Amino acid sequence: MNPILYIKNANQVVTVSGASVKPKKGKEMAELGLIEHGGIVIGGDRILFAGPDEEAQAFVNDLTEEPIVIDATGKLVTPGLIDAHTHLVFAGSREKELEMRLQGATYIEILEAGGGILYSTTQTRQASEEQLFEESKKRLDRFLQYGVTTLEAKSGYGLTISDELKQLRAARKLNESHAIDIVSTFMGAHAVPLEYKSDPEAYIKIVIEQMLPAVAEQKLAVFCDVFCEHGVFTVDQSERILEAGKKLGLIPKIHADEIVTFGGAELAAKVGAISADHLLKASDEGIARMAEAGVIAVLLPGTAFFLMEEPADARKMIEAGVPVALATDRNPGSCPTESLPLIMNFACLNMKMTPAEVLTASTINAAHAIGLAKEIGSIEAGKKADLVIYDAPNYLFIQYNFGVNLVDTVIKNGKVVVGGNDRD
Repeated sequence: MNPILYIKNANQVVTVSGASVKPKKGKEMAELGLIEHGGIVIGGDRILFAGPDEEAQAFVNDLTEEPIVIDATGKLVTPGLIDAHTHLVFAGSREKELEMRLQGATYIEILEAGGGILYSTTQTRQASEEQLFEESKKRLDRFLQYGVTTLEAKSGYGLTISDELKQLRAARKLNESHAIDIVSTFMGAHAVPLEYKSDPEAYIKIVIEQMLPAVAEQKLAVFCDVFCEHGVFTVDQSERILEAGKKLGLIPKIHADEIVTFGGAELAAKVGAISADHLLKASDEGIARMAEAGVIAVLLPGTAFFLMEEPADARKMIEAGVPVALATDRNPGSCPTESLPLIMNFACLNMKMTPAEVLTASTINAAHAIGLAKEIGSIEAGKKADLVIYDAPNYLFIQYNFGVNLVDTVIKNGKVVVGGNDRD
């Protein structure tokens, strides 16, 4: 069992408490539950106490075991960051596409030229499960350095039964061996592979009748996702795939309205998706339906930045009552970064979210977007002890200083996994 830890005299503790049942929305997203000069006591993998430091000291004095003290004087403590949308497991790289985009090629044009998802599919199919594990582990190590303690990881670069299962098995092995917890999503409907380009319905039949049952039987994923977009999967096709996943116990997610207004947000509400992601072109009607249905908007400002597109309208969604979460969308083509703090910077600077809203979106609301808010996402007694200590005096400081890794210490399941001298 881990020794008891006492995080002492933090200049500021962001608890984001009180939202474990429902995500924060509207003005609630700015409510951080701040504790000035706070202390946190951890026993095993759980938070035992969080509050003013003098009360934490009194709590410690009543313990029979002497704790290990972490002096957080002058520093900020937040919940561990949660990345609610990644494509973690893949092989190869697509750096050559940057020049194509700079010369004016669109995402769909690159895809139609054999690049994009289809290029990554070729590389991933050729890779062994061990290669996928090793390449993805390096990415996970970087995520951890940036304060990410839990992330979602999608398949979708195999696009055959064997290769989709290979990706998901690699993710499961990473979850079992790495400090970061991984929640897996099946996304065989990420693209129509080249061999089915002339007959996409035949591929959809394979997804529904063969891939989904195999994933469910082997318990390789919690969620089912689909790329509902012009030139990829239609609203009708997406609905059929998501409903088939629901019948097998897989919770729906959806890549929605990224490139054109397509009805993806409306579909997310219709099928009861836990989240709709991207949403750069979501309609007002779609946003309203998401708010009514309680669908979380997982926004990916790093992808919009890298593709040189206008980001999603976060302010409109927050004002409409849609709970908003943030994520990197880490993938080989449209957002090659493991820095969730940088994405948080983009959310402030490019989407006009406030620093408080950004922290909520990267912690408790992100936890809701992957179904784990009862366990993680806030600093409260009884929850898992996933915390980040920053070399920063307050939460405003980490958004004001952009593109800088201010993570000092990462604690995962009550254990220090990144120390101040280990970060990049």
